[in-house]
Amino acid sequence: MADSSTDRRSVSVEPTGRRRSGPMVFRLTRAIALVGAGVVLLLGLGFCWFVQHLPRQEIELDRAADGIVVLTGGSSRVTDAMELMAAKHGQRLLISGANPSTNAKEITRLHPEFAPVVRCCVDFDRSINTLGNAVETRKWAQRRKIRSLIVVTSGYHMPRALAELEHQLPGVALIPFPVFSEHVRAEPWWPDGVRRVGIEYLKFLFAHVRMLLSPGAGRSN
Repeated sequence: MADSSTDRRSVSVEPTGRRRSGPMVFRLTRAIALVGAGVVLLLGLGFCWFVQHLPRQEIELDRAADGIVVLTGGSSRVTDAMELMAAKHGQRLLISGANPSTNAKEITRLHPEFAPVVRCCVDFDRSINTLGNAVETRKWAQRRKIRSLIVVTSGYHMPRALAELEHQLPGVALIPFPVFSEHVRAEPWWPDGVRRVGIEYLKFLFAHVRMLLSPGAGRSN
């Protein structure tokens, strides 16, 4: 008789365990879904904020700076930076992330009107990404004792460029000068424009997370 009652008790436990685990799995699934939806909502709101704060047109500079840095990657960025130098908006120019084919000789060949500026006042570095641009700009600015800097890059790239440079050069005044190529002007906003800006937004977020986790990284001499 003892054996049979033990069997009945053990049989009655199984359905109760299954009934308890069902609601628990449902609550866990719902919690994960709510967290996921919250993350997506925050990313979406952040993207809208990012787009609203992107530069939308070129500006007229009303001041000069100690130096100018151009972050290469767009066809008109270097030309615009050279024009700023020729107009005496800066005393020295750094072409950051320059392709090996982008050198003083090639710039002078393509733009002979800039030859005097290239000979006296232009430096190059070969960094390969925006973080590298910022690190090399810090080294250059410290070497040249630059306290104010005009930043030349594409409009959609400007927020991340400024964030990286501010992190590396906290004591230097940064003056944004966004440029817009003819290709970007003519390109429809959807879908390629959204894709480009969306990728840049994710890179912008990643850069901020990296800087939060390593607030002092890369600033030492």
